[in-house]
Amino acid sequence: MPAGAAATASSGLRSYAIVTAAYWSFTLTDGALRMLVLLHFFRLGYSPFTLALLFLLYEAAGVAANIIGGWLAVRFGIGRMLATGLAAQIAGFLLLSAVSPGWSAALSVGWVVAAQGISGIAKDLTKTASKSAIKLTAGEAHGRLFRWVAFFTGSKNAMKGAGFFLGGVLLELLDFRTALWALAGALAVVLLGVLASLPPMFGRAAPSRSVRELFGKSRAINLLAAARMALFGARDVWFVVGLPVFLYASGWSFAMVGGFLAAWTIGYGIVQAAAPALMGRSSDGLSREVPAARRWSLALASVPFLLVAMIEAGVTRPDLVVPAGLCVFGVLFAVNSSLHSYLVLAYAGSEKAAEDVGFYYAANAAGRFAGTLLSGLLYVQGGLAACLVAAGAMLLAASAITFLLPTSRAPA
Repeated sequence: MPAGAAATASSGLRSYAIVTAAYWSFTLTDGALRMLVLLHFFRLGYSPFTLALLFLLYEAAGVAANIIGGWLAVRFGIGRMLATGLAAQIAGFLLLSAVSPGWSAALSVGWVVAAQGISGIAKDLTKTASKSAIKLTAGEAHGRLFRWVAFFTGSKNAMKGAGFFLGGVLLELLDFRTALWALAGALAVVLLGVLASLPPMFGRAAPSRSVRELFGKSRAINLLAAARMALFGARDVWFVVGLPVFLYASGWSFAMVGGFLAAWTIGYGIVQAAAPALMGRSSDGLSREVPAARRWSLALASVPFLLVAMIEAGVTRPDLVVPAGLCVFGVLFAVNSSLHSYLVLAYAGSEKAAEDVGFYYAANAAGRFAGTLLSGLLYVQGGLAACLVAAGAMLLAASAITFLLPTSRAPA
């Protein structure tokens, strides 16, 4: 390899490592935050549906944060946007730590929702900047791009699961406020490391000059964004409220429920990281990957309907059968998610990759928002079976859209 090419590859790998480490740290603290909020306010007597409402602004904020964050990352550089996301998360921790036991329930809920909204903005600014950096550092080598995306996404979700566990441990060892301060302090160290090691202008280019240009994505990006919205709505429609409440009502302790969700998320992340080994890769990056996405999406859509059929048939020990079925769901979902995360970068242009990624993850956030809201509403109306039927319907829609994806890139 020529000396110049070797230096470029080494620089790209270094930037990839810095971005990944920073996002790992962010995701660990974000997972801990979610568990801290759930456990703390559940202990105070909040209903499961109210707990779901606490996270609605967190998800809704991501829609705007992803689109704007993508534009800002192109305009001001990925390094600066990554640092901004980390700083916003620290601000969210400190704001949440100000909640007082003497406040009214309405004030407490409003304050927590606002703090969660800031954390939602922080998460999506950080995610958009981090995943855009992969496109730039991996270059045009499609096999490397798929491996790097899969490892990044999978390891991130494993860290999120570890964060669920960390949040529970912190709440056992410390009070709610001190735990938040500890997380803020740890993330502040990471922020200083990013500022010292990552070029702030990394990834800067000429941004879109109008709203029409910003939203004028390619047909492939638009289709993939629609499929992503349905995919993640299908996950959260049972994951956020339906499953935890179902397991708790079936006799599981809260610790068992939290432990299962943490294990599911970690396992899901491991499968995501291993996804490239489960399928062949093409030299053009699309001709084999897109058909694979179609096959895996059909397999995933069948799982919720099979579980509903088993529940309605009166299967014995549904509290064990349903989690087992959802572990199968997790494996298939992880592969689908990993393929989608790769495809958006494969379809994205190089100069404005951050804008394409931001638009795509705005759709992701919209799907999660819809799934979070529907999870509580549908569980009240029809239990877990209603949540699973909705998940199956969304997955069928995602699968249908996947069959419209092009298997080659449009001319520049």
